[in-house]
Amino acid sequence: MRIWEIVLLGLGLSMDAAAVSAVNGLAMKKRRRAGMILLMAVVFGGFQGIMPIIGYYAGSVFTDIISQYAHMIALFLLTIIGGKMILDGIKEEKKDDIKSITVGLILVQGVATSIDALSIGVGFAALSVNIWIAAAIISLTTFAVCILTVPLGIRFSNTLKSKAGIIGGLILIGIGIKIFIDHVFM
Repeated sequence: MRIWEIVLLGLGLSMDAAAVSAVNGLAMKKRRRAGMILLMAVVFGGFQGIMPIIGYYAGSVFTDIISQYAHMIALFLLTIIGGKMILDGIKEEKKDDIKSITVGLILVQGVATSIDALSIGVGFAALSVNIWIAAAIISLTTFAVCILTVPLGIRFSNTLKSKAGIIGGLILIGIGIKIFIDHVFM
């Protein structure tokens, strides 16, 4: 596999993380923005890089389990996170600000958006791809995409105000449903 192919694969894998980053930007409070943007990019990029390595080395031992349940795990996690954001958005509608994004939330989102990268790692093993180079490219690609997409969410948060949490939660649930449908029907 060539470098440019891995970059394109990294872009494809980073789309869930990009969408979640933009959603987080919708709900982000003004203080601590730069640090949280960097944290999201590091966590999402890190998980997108670690998961293929795990998949690569887990290989055929866990392939059936990973491919059989990954879509359900992602749907469950994103539905829980999205549901909580919707509830927080409804509670906070009377106020002017939405609850802040937490480190714990970002870690769960990092896992939920990178589960599909596990199966990519298994595929890399079958293709004899250098997993360390591939994982680094995927990680850096996701990092860059997240750095670029969080500000989009922040920009639209001023327009959406208290509806941002509700919209963000619906988007996360939608991403979970998309992952589930893609796996079940494709």
